[in-house]
Amino acid sequence: MPLPSLGVPGLRRRAGEALLRRVAGPTAHEKRTRIHGTPGPRWFAPERPVRVVHGDASMYIGGLAALLLQSLHPVAMAAVSAHSGFQGDPWGRLQRTSTFLAVTTFGTSEDAERAVLRVRRVHERVVGTSPDGVPYRASDPHLLTWVHAAEAYCFLRAHQRYGRHPLGPDGLDGYVADMAHVARRLGVTRPPETRDQLVKCIAGYRPELRATAESRATTRFLLAHPPLPRPALLPYSLLAAAAAELLPPWARSAVDLPVATRLLLPVARPGGRAVTAAIRWASSAVPVVETPPYVSPPP
Repeated sequence: MPLPSLGVPGLRRRAGEALLRRVAGPTAHEKRTRIHGTPGPRWFAPERPVRVVHGDASMYIGGLAALLLQSLHPVAMAAVSAHSGFQGDPWGRLQRTSTFLAVTTFGTSEDAERAVLRVRRVHERVVGTSPDGVPYRASDPHLLTWVHAAEAYCFLRAHQRYGRHPLGPDGLDGYVADMAHVARRLGVTRPPETRDQLVKCIAGYRPELRATAESRATTRFLLAHPPLPRPALLPYSLLAAAAAELLPPWARSAVDLPVATRLLLPVARPGGRAVTAAIRWASSAVPVVETPPYVSPPP
């Protein structure tokens, strides 16, 4: 069928469905119905900052930025390279991660607890030695704290720059506190609970961070050679530049950006705004799942 005959609404629906299935997998609608439509207590009330941030299109930029930042920890990167297989199955890994975030943010407490337990069981099996001879285990609270802090930091920065409703000062601390609620269940012993603590936490890891062969390969894969159809490459390149520009200057220089991404940095912010607007436009065509009344979990 020729594209013009679809009309704008048809194109919008197709784009929204394609995006949803790319991020959430072939059973995306079934997952959404279970996560959002199942009655029962939830960890977070509808007005909590974590719901505002994780429900916004800015997460696409924040998620990519988090992967780039996380890759600078040599031991964490060695564990990912050896055990995750993300280059062989990048969309599967993305779908598992997005499902975990959705379940713990919007799902029932029972489903959230189950999701955390699954991740903890996987972490217990991930053990090895880095190329530098450093032994690691994915359940190590120090490594878990780094992964958690990098995610929270990038998700929050992306939302404040590209989100539809940026958070106020109380909301910033509230988001970090909400994320700490999940982190503790994953095995993080002392997660940051305010924005200031989060910034200090990231700074505290700087002496451990550096580029490695694994991190450079990750950067090339994510920014220069993404597994995407040709029509998606231009908007993705703008999203990639926005994610790279979101990083602190010291991290941006360390990740060894491809030339194309560096050239786009001067237009990263308008490009990021354009991409998030396009994602919102397409996503709004996907039918909304009716959610049951909020029920708080027992104390």
